[in-house]
Amino acid sequence: MNVNIHYTIHELAGFTGGILIKEDPGDSTLHYLSLDSRRILFPASTVFFSINSRDDKAAVFMQSLYAKGVRNFLADSKHIDLDLFPGANIIQVENTVDALQKLAIHHRHEFTDLPVIGITGSNGKTVVKEWLFQLLNHEYSIVRSPKSYNSQIGVPLSVLNILPSNNLGIFEAGISMPEEMENLQRIIQPTIGILTNVGNAHDEGFESRHHKLDEKLLLFQQAKMLIVCSNDETIFDDITLFQKAHPSLKLFTWGNGEQNDVRISSIERGDLKSVIEVIFHGKPFSISIPFTDNASIENAIHCLCVLCILGKNAEKNLSGFGALEGVAMRLEIKPGINRCTIINDSYSNDLQSLSIAIDFLKKQKHHSRKTVIFSDILQSGIEPGILYDAVSSLFQQHQIDQLIGIGEEISANREAFSALPNCSFFNDTQEFLNNFPFHLFHDETILIKGARKFAFEKISHLLEEKVHETVLSINLSHLLSNLKTYKQILKPSTKLMCMVKAFSYGSGSHEIASVLEFNKVDYLAVAYADEGVDLRKAGISLPIMVMNINENGFDAIVNNNLEPELFSFKILHAFIDYLVKNEISNYPVHLKIDTGMHRLGFSEDDLVELKQIISYNKFLWIKSVFTHLVASDDESEDKFTLQQFHAFQNCASALQAHLPYTFLKHISNTSAIGRFPELEMDMVRLGIGLYGIESNESMQKNLKNVSTLNTTISQIKKVKANDTVGYNRKGKLYRDSSIATVRLGYADGYARSLGNGIGKMLVSGKLAPVIGNVCMDMTMLDITGIENVHEGDQVMVFGEELPVQLLAGWAHTIPYEILTSISQRVKRVYFEE
Repeated sequence: MNVNIHYTIHELAGFTGGILIKEDPGDSTLHYLSLDSRRILFPASTVFFSINSRDDKAAVFMQSLYAKGVRNFLADSKHIDLDLFPGANIIQVENTVDALQKLAIHHRHEFTDLPVIGITGSNGKTVVKEWLFQLLNHEYSIVRSPKSYNSQIGVPLSVLNILPSNNLGIFEAGISMPEEMENLQRIIQPTIGILTNVGNAHDEGFESRHHKLDEKLLLFQQAKMLIVCSNDETIFDDITLFQKAHPSLKLFTWGNGEQNDVRISSIERGDLKSVIEVIFHGKPFSISIPFTDNASIENAIHCLCVLCILGKNAEKNLSGFGALEGVAMRLEIKPGINRCTIINDSYSNDLQSLSIAIDFLKKQKHHSRKTVIFSDILQSGIEPGILYDAVSSLFQQHQIDQLIGIGEEISANREAFSALPNCSFFNDTQEFLNNFPFHLFHDETILIKGARKFAFEKISHLLEEKVHETVLSINLSHLLSNLKTYKQILKPSTKLMCMVKAFSYGSGSHEIASVLEFNKVDYLAVAYADEGVDLRKAGISLPIMVMNINENGFDAIVNNNLEPELFSFKILHAFIDYLVKNEISNYPVHLKIDTGMHRLGFSEDDLVELKQIISYNKFLWIKSVFTHLVASDDESEDKFTLQQFHAFQNCASALQAHLPYTFLKHISNTSAIGRFPELEMDMVRLGIGLYGIESNESMQKNLKNVSTLNTTISQIKKVKANDTVGYNRKGKLYRDSSIATVRLGYADGYARSLGNGIGKMLVSGKLAPVIGNVCMDMTMLDITGIENVHEGDQVMVFGEELPVQLLAGWAHTIPYEILTSISQRVKRVYFEE
């Protein structure tokens, strides 16, 4: 994320507590602050903060950014060669995160009269923040945390967005360990506080639930008012003690008892809405919300309390509760019409969330052409001419090919976008739907980004490819979290090869590869050349190792700059002959050694001949030598794993002695990364662990679920006892039963072996067994006794609450097979939280 600032380099040094160790006499005002070397938009006027960079990496990042035009840096590295950065400004600090927080504290002090709502709790922070924005943005110019930016880095970035035109701030704060909240309190300095609830999230970082509550309450130690629910006496007792220690803080309570400031008289739930009756200052009134779950009701009452405190509890203000919309805290990628890719982000529309969405668009390389459908930015507090000039600059930096602007304000400022190659403008969504030729969209990525009032879901619905209602959802944020988990246990020098073979274990090819490339893994690996060709066509430029090649694929290998694994003398001689014939020298290849798998690879007995062939061979460049572990996940076979390691070391050393250059050596697969750090060598190969599955329990608990397979109910039938369900009358009923037919069968990858009660799916939070045989396109579930189930409801096949490992156990197979068996006709939806 890039943040707008307005400081000189000298001011930045002073506000961050840094030392200007290199100075350019110009010292012009800087307008942007960036933390991500991949996302620099305006290099000449940007200062780059090098966060958590090791000394051996900081200078490398800075040199690459310097080459792109960045001339202002802040880093905590002590080993920077200043001669490499002529004409640059460099601030040195003790800790970059501390420096960022100090800058945010200074910025907050410039707006001491700004009322700020600070929100913390285990759940509901982002929803309460966004609902308050929906309820109040017509009366206030609000600055708020983008998405769920509530961390030690996210909070200062959020606060740095405060503008003089803002008259209300709403920021959320999250912590995962002690001593974090005091930093966030100094940055946010809330005047009104909301404690949403205290659940079990991040319990592991604290001595007890009480300890965690005490830490969270520190956000409010200088606030004037704290909104809390009094129904949980244990928690409320701790809050009361905290208030007594901070007498300037007043509690504003809600709950069932008469002593509360807002007393809940009743809550009536219907099918689609809830009516909450309350009493405030002796006056009864009610609000209606279009939600019925407990969490939404609790979040709405927190918002109601804010309105009461602000004096905005008149009937005209309360009517807004009926129009509250769910908060979609994720960017979704879906297949679209005419081979397009759709990115749907109509969650909010402001400069900060636009920057996040454009970054996400930048990662998608499947199509070279990029279109943005964009609405007016509402209640920005920025003069329209300045606002849309900034939006246009953002689009130009990212080389947007087509802009479709929707709204009276953006249409009135169309001149700001004159530098873009292709623009069209419409006053409202309906005008666009009525007049734009949709058939012109083809082979492009389309970002749909609009404020809620423009109802861009109508556009998304028309552009999305229509497929059956079984969907595999891929959480890219969780995939990146898993990637980070493994990176953290590797040495800084160790390279990382990620396996994206077999359609990335069923998760998708270029979609996954684009994310991995953007996050700077070193290598990708595929099984066959055509998989690598597809990645190249999608714009992937990372080195790609192809693990199983044949002579027919040599042209595809070389024409697409793929790197073959050579595993036998036959394929080795054939490839050398191909290179000689085509006069190609120093082509990168990988040699596989067989140390025990006995599948592919040169054996130890082959080394004498192999050394003679590769020694000073001008046609080959040996990029790596590797072997495949047989049982690194099996503790009983650890002795054999170490035998493989020692055998491989001997083979690799023998080959290295016959080459005038060095090559990478790698042996560790997913399970070995965590279990055998001594096997790390030069590179590791990360496979199934990237997708959230590990045999090592200590690693598994740190991984997040990536893939969720959902389907929907086509029909529900009442079937009498003694009747049967499905083919061959295999599903025998011994009671009157409710049978739900779902849109999923063995053609979609749901194994036929899961029929007749073996497999189960999650319906309304309850496990429902499969009844009868699994059909090609459908499966029947016995939902007898499960309440509130309707036709069209979503059913989970596997995911967070029903792990794929459990499904694999029922099918007597492994998670790999379940994931890679999911049919291509199942729609993949990618999202980033």
